[in-house]
Amino acid sequence: MAQYEDKYWWAADGLRLHYRDYAADAEYADRPPLLCLHGLTRNARDYASFADRYAGKWRVICPEMRGRAESAYAKDPMTYVPLTYVQDVERLLTDLALKKFVAVGTSMGGIMTMIMAPTHRDRLAGALLNDIGPTIEKEGLDRIKGYVGTGGSHQTWVHAARALAEGQAANYPDYKLDDWLAMAKRLYRLNSSGRIVLDYDMRIAEPFKVPGNEAGVDMWPVMAAFKDIPTLILRGALSDLMSDATGQRMVRDIGDSAEFVTISRVGHTPTLDEPQSIAAVDRLLERVLAGG
Repeated sequence: MAQYEDKYWWAADGLRLHYRDYAADAEYADRPPLLCLHGLTRNARDYASFADRYAGKWRVICPEMRGRAESAYAKDPMTYVPLTYVQDVERLLTDLALKKFVAVGTSMGGIMTMIMAPTHRDRLAGALLNDIGPTIEKEGLDRIKGYVGTGGSHQTWVHAARALAEGQAANYPDYKLDDWLAMAKRLYRLNSSGRIVLDYDMRIAEPFKVPGNEAGVDMWPVMAAFKDIPTLILRGALSDLMSDATGQRMVRDIGDSAEFVTISRVGHTPTLDEPQSIAAVDRLLERVLAGG
């Protein structure tokens, strides 16, 4: 397991936020860091195996958004929206004085990457958009709205793993109990009562309840911001959140600097551990090192 330091930064509204910082070896210190932005109900642990693969040759920075894991919970649940998360991360980028970075955005983290792209083109050395695009399929969005913030607790890790399997089997049809246990350890924590609970503030669901919030902003014009920037678009073949047509259009809009890869027998989202994902990420990083 790659070594990391637990570090913190402060949001504009005074929240203390946490990130994992995996160092690059001295000979690779001039490479742009990989800034890993997690999904809606996830946290820095979601990128642990990714960091195991790339830390040392790359600096890997894994922020936890407000309301997740070691980051403080917001007083106002209406701040649990991508724009606020981006503002929080921008403060981290300023604190770290990063001149260049590669954004690795999974689901919500990909939305954050799209929001950041127009204003950070000069700093964006590369981008990975994992199972997310400007058009989000209603079926997948409804599924997410159905489970986020529902809470509950489990007596053992096996119970938590089985609960995940019941809700996510369609996304990972080849998973066995060990795989579900590993996922449970990423998504859940042990609370003070000895129960296994989800490791996020249940109030992150509140913005979804506001009428019209799901419509969002038209992100298609943002694709132009990725032009000439090495960009990898991943889609799970079984995804209910991102269609193949969306991925194809993203490549057309971005141009030759974009690669679109569909990961077989995975839904929302690819874990980045799949052989196809690893090969695609390796190609992306080779293009980053080559300057495009």
